[in-house]
Amino acid sequence: MTPNVTAFFDDATNTVSYVARDPEGRAAAIIDSVLDFDHASGRTSTTSADKIVDYVRAEGLNVEWILETHVHADHLSAAPYLQEQLGGKIGIGDQITVVQDTFGKVFNEGTEFQRDGSQFDRLFQDGDSFHIGQMRADVYSTPGHTPACMTFVIGDAAFVGDTLFMPDFGTARCDFPGGSSSDLYNSIQKILSLPEDTRIFVGHDYKAPGRDDYAWETTVGEQKALNVHIGQGRKIEDFVAMRDKRDATLGMPRLILPSLQVNMRAGHMPPPDESGAVMLKIPVNKL
Repeated sequence: MTPNVTAFFDDATNTVSYVARDPEGRAAAIIDSVLDFDHASGRTSTTSADKIVDYVRAEGLNVEWILETHVHADHLSAAPYLQEQLGGKIGIGDQITVVQDTFGKVFNEGTEFQRDGSQFDRLFQDGDSFHIGQMRADVYSTPGHTPACMTFVIGDAAFVGDTLFMPDFGTARCDFPGGSSSDLYNSIQKILSLPEDTRIFVGHDYKAPGRDDYAWETTVGEQKALNVHIGQGRKIEDFVAMRDKRDATLGMPRLILPSLQVNMRAGHMPPPDESGAVMLKIPVNKL
């Protein structure tokens, strides 16, 4: 089955969110949504998420799932807001517990922060399947960028999060806590073993040098032939050396500290303090 896929590009974070719709019905899933966050003022807004809300309502869709490919480090998730507006279950990979344990310590969250993934409605395991209307979705564990990265294959469409970018831009970084360039290589091989005409929808685009327009859809065949980091059968030792050297030159994403605190809670803010104020922490020299 070929789902109808509509993309929503967020200029502030270069994130691509998706609505995947059953072509024979009104069931839909939302993948990797964005809650707008102004770092300087600490203010949130729902401008990006409301574009999805407006589209879903205009099309008369029934949102069954709100999916996260991983705990994003570059934008806040709008999953709770979308669930409030549109319904649906929030799902992520079961290795979210590893991420929660790691960053629960980084942010000194204490025992009140549950590290069992219970903030989410569904924790997917590698090999799981589920349905969106009549569409079958298969779940692939694809760690490397983070331990909890998942690829959702819905019909002929694979939503890979940050694991792969467009062929002219390459692959995800692996230097966050729990990341692994060798794991990423193996995860990408799993994706590239899908049929060559499988559509791949990436989580970000930054316009590679020489390209004028943003892009987010490619295919397994194009990735195998053209990906500048992994294409043409690149060996694991060459990939790991390249990826580790490149990652050593990268700075942290601008929104990593607020994003991790919110996204490891399924998009919810930390609980308010005794005065009722919601606070985000800035750990010093921890990342």
